[in-house]
Amino acid sequence: MTATGPEVLRERATNALSRCGVETSPSADVSTSITARSPIDGSRLRTVTIADAATVDSAVATAHDTFLRWRTVPAPQRGAVVRRLGQLLTEHKDDLAELVTLEAGKITSEALGEVQEMIDICEFAVGLSRQLYGRTMASERPGHRLMETWHPLGVVGVITAFNFPVAVWSWNTAVALVCGDTVVWKPSESASLTALACDALLRRAARDEGAPDGIHQLVHGGTDVGTMIVDDPRIALVSATGSVPMGRAVAPRVAARFGRCLLELGGNNAAVVAPSADLDLAVRGIVFSAAGTAGQRCTSLRRVIVHSSIADELVSRIVSAYTQLQVGNPFDDGVLVGPLIGESAYTAMQSALDRAVSEGGTIECGGERVDVATGAGGCYVTPAVVRMPAQSGIVREETFAPILYVMTYDDFDEAIALHNDVPQGLSSAVFTLDQREAERFLAADGSDCGITNVNIGTSGAEIGGAFGGEKETGGGRESGSDAWKTYMRRATNTVNYSTELPLAQGVEFT
Repeated sequence: MTATGPEVLRERATNALSRCGVETSPSADVSTSITARSPIDGSRLRTVTIADAATVDSAVATAHDTFLRWRTVPAPQRGAVVRRLGQLLTEHKDDLAELVTLEAGKITSEALGEVQEMIDICEFAVGLSRQLYGRTMASERPGHRLMETWHPLGVVGVITAFNFPVAVWSWNTAVALVCGDTVVWKPSESASLTALACDALLRRAARDEGAPDGIHQLVHGGTDVGTMIVDDPRIALVSATGSVPMGRAVAPRVAARFGRCLLELGGNNAAVVAPSADLDLAVRGIVFSAAGTAGQRCTSLRRVIVHSSIADELVSRIVSAYTQLQVGNPFDDGVLVGPLIGESAYTAMQSALDRAVSEGGTIECGGERVDVATGAGGCYVTPAVVRMPAQSGIVREETFAPILYVMTYDDFDEAIALHNDVPQGLSSAVFTLDQREAERFLAADGSDCGITNVNIGTSGAEIGGAFGGEKETGGGRESGSDAWKTYMRRATNTVNYSTELPLAQGVEFT
């Protein structure tokens, strides 16, 4: 068993930060600081100073002033900074992964995977720096050329959540930087140390490539700091990841000042399991998607909609797999399920399970508190499987914990209707060997989610595709494909290289 305890974890955090270039500093004043704690045992890791109004204003001003210069730097040169960041992330992959485990409670392989996402998006963005393409279109007027160009947008405000403390920041930041934008980042209050490390590495990358430090500004704090970012007219785009209530608060405030919003909000993801499904494959995909990261991914699997003819067998297999999942210290070998982020997550899970039972559900397994010998504390729980009637209220709500609701269907149209009958629309999956069912699930009248998979689970997206969802998920798109367009402004250009001045649509004005 890995040695733990407040002193051990604090030392691990300090050493990892130091290797990433974060200076060791004395503890901040408690009244103006965040205390970074580890969900592994609840121990205090370090204090980080909260940004006051003057600090936030200065950070935004610096980012805005830097943008006015940064936007004129050729995109491939901007890409060089991101290339260097990717190299530094590779060098410090283990350090950052250790901080992710310390702050988010992810098992080591998942923490390493999150840092690999950062490296991958840097590679993607570097290539993108030479591919910010516009179009040339046919003009109806002789001697004219019609085209579009893309230009840097401005300052991007990035607000991230605890569950992916570094990957989501990198999705936004790597792409924004090559697009010619600057960034102001407010990380989750539960993930301030990973933010310090990322900021230090990016500043080093900027110095190494001769770019200004001002391209990236880090501000710590809670709702007050977030509100300052949301309301500041100098911030052209607010990219915010969090809950649906958070999105409801952010969107109208940004819209009121005619800013842009990129929202990544709740997910209530489902997998349809058809009679033809490869059940071995389905069980593996379901268990990782539902129990991985202790059910605290936005793409975590919350619902299984299985054909009634195979429901008993599938549930039996999932329950059997769940009983083999080792819950414990995420640094320990063999552990697959680490801690919940805190006591409030456990309370929410228990409340959801109680409500599920009151609505006719049957708990097949899980939901018990696990006593893990980590020293001071920590909140550990066994993943739960609950069989539910099709019509119930709790399955329409997202609980950020490892609860998997199982419902049955008899007709594929019924399965799709059940699947879509939730307010959220992030990720979805179907397990089937029937091509018609697979294609129907991907069609316009199939899954209504932004991510739609066949024969894989709902979590584990690659950076090459745009990430995001519909309905209450917010409609934002990050990472790959053409998500870069969100971080730029489009201009339509008409060039007249003739000696005449014909008007469009045959209009005469002489």
